[in-house]
Amino acid sequence: MIGYVTLGTNDLENSAKFYDELLAEMGASRFMEMESFIAWAVNPQAPALSITTPHDGNPASVGNGVMIALAVDSKEKVDAIYKKALELGAQDEGAAGPRGDTFYAGYFRDLDGNKLNVFCMTEPA
Repeated sequence: MIGYVTLGTNDLENSAKFYDELLAEMGASRFMEMESFIAWAVNPQAPALSITTPHDGNPASVGNGVMIALAVDSKEKVDAIYKKALELGAQDEGAAGPRGDTFYAGYFRDLDGNKLNVFCMTEPA
């Protein structure tokens, strides 16, 4: 159902470096790029994550209550991607770990303050 999600940035170059490295951990790479827009996906037919400088010329700002969730297939990948985000300068918003019986996630904010999580679904304990 979701085609892509776009996050605003005030520094396209630094944000692109952050997402190049972070999303490579999930097997994603750039598949679309314009002067003020870059999109990453595992393949062009899969949902994508993109960044852009705001078209209206105003500074990018964080949406209150908005969060992007990145799905992976194991706790180990959650741990690795969460750790990589922090290494790349992301701000911790909740360490990787179980949330309930079947949800495992780590939360962080990117270089522009956008909130993301990386998660996987697990078998009940």
